[in-house]
Amino acid sequence: MKESPLAVHGGEPVRTKPWPSWPQWDETERAGLLAVLERGEWGGYDKAVAEFETAFAARHGARFCVTTVNGTTTLETALRALDIGPGDEVIVPPYTFVATAAAVRTVGATPVFADVDLDTWNLSVTAVQAAVSARTKAIIPVHFGGLPVDFDSLLPLAQRHNLAVIEDAAHAHGSSWNGRPVGALGAAGSFSFQASKNLTAGEGGALLTNDAKLAERMWSIANCGRSQDGHGYEHPNLGANLRLSGWQAAVLSAGLNRLDGQLERRMSNARRLRGFLEEVDGLTPQRWDPRASAHSHHLFLMRYDADAFGGLPREAFISALRAENIPVSPLYPYPLYLQPPLVEPFSRVTPCPNSEQLCQQTISISQNVLLAESHEMDDILHAILKIRENIASLR
Repeated sequence: MKESPLAVHGGEPVRTKPWPSWPQWDETERAGLLAVLERGEWGGYDKAVAEFETAFAARHGARFCVTTVNGTTTLETALRALDIGPGDEVIVPPYTFVATAAAVRTVGATPVFADVDLDTWNLSVTAVQAAVSARTKAIIPVHFGGLPVDFDSLLPLAQRHNLAVIEDAAHAHGSSWNGRPVGALGAAGSFSFQASKNLTAGEGGALLTNDAKLAERMWSIANCGRSQDGHGYEHPNLGANLRLSGWQAAVLSAGLNRLDGQLERRMSNARRLRGFLEEVDGLTPQRWDPRASAHSHHLFLMRYDADAFGGLPREAFISALRAENIPVSPLYPYPLYLQPPLVEPFSRVTPCPNSEQLCQQTISISQNVLLAESHEMDDILHAILKIRENIASLR
């Protein structure tokens, strides 16, 4: 039977049904928002905020949660609370969203770029070790795509050098390492609730920690420098108004109740996709370390080998997949140390060949696709195989 032409050439796409939309909501959000409205508090002192902080900390095995307006201010707040500033260095990956490194610069410290592992997209512990200097004060590992970093190696390294670990868990709601949720395995963990995230209120952020003094200091920084037991017009610390609103907290509490069910579905569908990709040379999925007992799969990540697809450029492959209604993205075009505010001398750069390779090879699928029914993952495989069978028509 003759293969149907590619959708990019006018053929019928493999998939015509829309993928699950994001965000998802129901009457629970509506009821929570109405309760905030009728209480008339609305701002950061509405009881919905404290209720969410308590529930989010409990879900992630942490003693304390401090919410803020977004997942960039959380990183800045954690750095300030740890007294990191001018003259200090903080090790970060160059393959991630700009906020991870920009937060370091914003507090006056120097981001130091260490390479990531080619198979996990996470910070390479070997590269971190090589990047440590006498000025290094902290490490910000990113649980990239939701896969926890190798804590078995990273935390002992940090302890040997007396370095704080601030987890960038913006992708990792519900992820865990050896059965322990991420977010409070280091000094602090930073979460984002931006619109694309696995738990969202459109915007927002949260910090988790098990350190009471650090939690108090982070709360003060996010609450205009106030003390939790002081007068409202006493400001013992320098801070800003970074408070989450009651509206956002109500939406987040509703979403938190769905998080575990969505987590299980994403992991199940990701396993199915991995099984498919065993049949496809040239697409290598992110290695799922078995110690990562839960992987949020904010992104499903693959490395594309053009040679295995007859030399077809990644951009052409992505265009063909999108035409088949498979929503994929190439992610970051170049490492963070090539972004103008982060070039040397505003940063220190160690060799990062893996990050540069990932900028050329990564293909990602967003988390909402993994909320489809299990059998719908077959559409992704069928689209890939259709492109392979019609590869000559794309050259």
